[in-house]
Amino acid sequence: MPVRRLPPLNALRVFEVAARCRSLSAAAQTLCVTHSAVSHQIRILEDWLGQPLFTRHAGGVEATAAGRKLQQAAGQALEQLERCCAEITLHEAAKDVVLGAPGSFLANWLIPRLERFEAQHPAIRLRLQTASDIGELLQGRVDAMVLGGETAWPAPVTATPLLEELVGPVCAPDYPARPARAADLPRLPLLHTASRPQAWADWARAQDMDPSLLQHGRRFDHLPLMLEAAAAGLGLAIAPALLVERELERGRLIAPLGFVTSRTSFDLCVLSTRQEDAALVRLREWLQEEAVR
Repeated sequence: MPVRRLPPLNALRVFEVAARCRSLSAAAQTLCVTHSAVSHQIRILEDWLGQPLFTRHAGGVEATAAGRKLQQAAGQALEQLERCCAEITLHEAAKDVVLGAPGSFLANWLIPRLERFEAQHPAIRLRLQTASDIGELLQGRVDAMVLGGETAWPAPVTATPLLEELVGPVCAPDYPARPARAADLPRLPLLHTASRPQAWADWARAQDMDPSLLQHGRRFDHLPLMLEAAAAGLGLAIAPALLVERELERGRLIAPLGFVTSRTSFDLCVLSTRQEDAALVRLREWLQEEAVR
């Protein structure tokens, strides 16, 4: 197979920069080399082609007809080569990051935004995993977690607040005993979830109510099950506004008393020893940007 007949590629690269800058001095600064080094490479290329590529003048240089033709071809070829190398580098350096979060957070908030993350960070493969126990992070099963409802995390964890947590009672739109005020709740069936056992008590305190008045009712292992029970008309559930956003939009649930602050937030949790990992830093910065959209 014949060898391609090409000029010295370094000379071609220097020429392309000089042609774009229309100045050998500016090209030297861009390439971090001396003016004489740029001139030398241009001479090599002109000697190889057997004709001048620039006309010199006081203000810099101007490409000749041959120079303009070569600049266009070289620019396209170098750009394609640069793009190809970037794609290969990104592919080879792609980093898997496992992000754990409650399923309701993933479905309602993160997944609708996932495409933006992938477009902005093609070198990071974000793998989502349903998880609501900080032990998953401590045991290394996930790289990061988004969790809410806590005011303090274990010592090995560094937490970054993302979104203020607002909570309130929710029920089916046609629920016959829809409350008009907080004082109505002690006589109504309430729904609880093991993942947030103090949710009703915290909400009661925010309403200046005795928390013991809201301890009755059914209990479910997970928040999605509790919300399904509420949508089926089994009672009133207590849930963060963020996690029922889509259910409210679809009309499956309503929030008859609105939402109040829980004095907690949804936090991004990572192990303190890994908080400066490049991929985790990118994830944290992106989540913070999305939180204020």
